[in-house]
Amino acid sequence: MSQELSDQKIVSTDPPYYDNIGYADLSDFFYVWLRRSLRGVFPDLFATVAVPKAEELVATPYRHGSREKAEAFFLSGMTRAMHRLVEQAHPAFPVTIYYAFKQAESETDTGMASTGWETFLAAVIEAGFGVSGTWPMRTERGARSVSIGTNALASSIVLVCRRRSSDAPTATRREFLTCLQAELPPALEELLKCNIAPVDLRQACIGPGMAVFTRFSRVLEADGSPMPVRAALGLINAELDSFLSRHEGDLDRDTRFCLEWFKQFGFAQGPFGSAEVMSKAFDTSVDGMARDGTLVSRAGRVSLTPITGYTGDWAAAADSRRTVWEATHYMASALGTSGEESAARLYSSLDRSLTTPARDLGYRLYTICEQKGWSQEGTF
Repeated sequence: MSQELSDQKIVSTDPPYYDNIGYADLSDFFYVWLRRSLRGVFPDLFATVAVPKAEELVATPYRHGSREKAEAFFLSGMTRAMHRLVEQAHPAFPVTIYYAFKQAESETDTGMASTGWETFLAAVIEAGFGVSGTWPMRTERGARSVSIGTNALASSIVLVCRRRSSDAPTATRREFLTCLQAELPPALEELLKCNIAPVDLRQACIGPGMAVFTRFSRVLEADGSPMPVRAALGLINAELDSFLSRHEGDLDRDTRFCLEWFKQFGFAQGPFGSAEVMSKAFDTSVDGMARDGTLVSRAGRVSLTPITGYTGDWAAAADSRRTVWEATHYMASALGTSGEESAARLYSSLDRSLTTPARDLGYRLYTICEQKGWSQEGTF
């Protein structure tokens, strides 16, 4: 913690990811062989039988006796490290911090939050940084083992931080929410225009959300206590969910039915009676959607047509019952089976009245899968 190398330097760093990776444990595999051949050359470096682990800055419960103690150890160490960066980094340039930790880990009273992100951001903020932005950077291979069959991050998240002003004002919870509701939607619109991958959107929205939160020295709850980072993340995620669902009422009736059915059943079967009642509420019909191929209805059971059912070239212009749901799934199918070029050709052939809502629906469907833990559906 006493290093001086970063004094008045531009800093870009990749810190430990909470409890995601046991760096020292993994290093033992190589260390034992290196020690055999290099102990005589670097006796101090290879003095121990295994890699030293006590001071490793990761939240490993078995080393500290409990998850709570491991979290406290990580927060304390990371805060000290961030304090050094605040003190030494060049004031004219932002500090960039890479962090590849998935955010939506557990549900709070206000929304989704993650212990890893919460603890890391708490350290960054406690040290005196303000977060001015987050941007995904494609650094993760889709074929790596952790990604197979899961909704693993497609990117590392780059936090852009600057030293927070010493005279930053305080705000009430209501004032924070008012600013968040005013500033987050335009920022999210810009992120969507950049074609942020759905798996990265929740991470990317931390930036503009925390930019509002860290603008203030403290955000006070109704009882006068400071709002913790966990609560702020929950509110930011709740605003993201509200943003993604804002245009559901503007979708065509078949798509609204499919979206509501998907929320309840995914691609699994449900009772015909429930589908019939729901279809009436959306002024559509089960038989009509079945004829169009959007769903399958047989033997008293109804299910949405899976992605694998959207094959071949879709002539949207000739489809008298074309829907945003179909556009989204045909493009997802093209992307999954034939790659980006095929999906791009289909996208360019569609009218804007379909493409923009289809993009928004894709994000909405992913967040539903993420919240329900449907990893298979979320990777379509």
